[in-house]
Amino acid sequence: MSGRRRDRGDQGQVAIEFVGMLPFILLIVVAVWECVLIGYAFSLAGNAADEAARVGAVHGDGACREAAREHISGGWNMPPAECGASGNLYKAKVTLNLPLLFPGFDIGVPIEGHGGSANEKED
Repeated sequence: MSGRRRDRGDQGQVAIEFVGMLPFILLIVVAVWECVLIGYAFSLAGNAADEAARVGAVHGDGACREAAREHISGGWNMPPAECGASGNLYKAKVTLNLPLLFPGFDIGVPIEGHGGSANEKED
């Protein structure tokens, strides 16, 4: 019997180690995905604020809020954009809530994007 045990060697050892490491591998994948999602949210908020400020500088506050909403898909939780003139600049602020693993399931941490454009609206 003892001779049979020696013949087996280390068979199955890699499978056991993989099963033991699998939770850590999955945790790292989830952490990397969340970091990518955070970066994408910042990029998305900044782009929406820039586009909203450009439209708002010409057409006013209502068009600014609408333009911000057009550049954010429906899956993201977004309160209305804050738009308004500030001297010779027209500024827009877009706030998105930080999602957890996928858009729509947020954890309540705000991500803000700011944009500005030269005020072109004629009085």
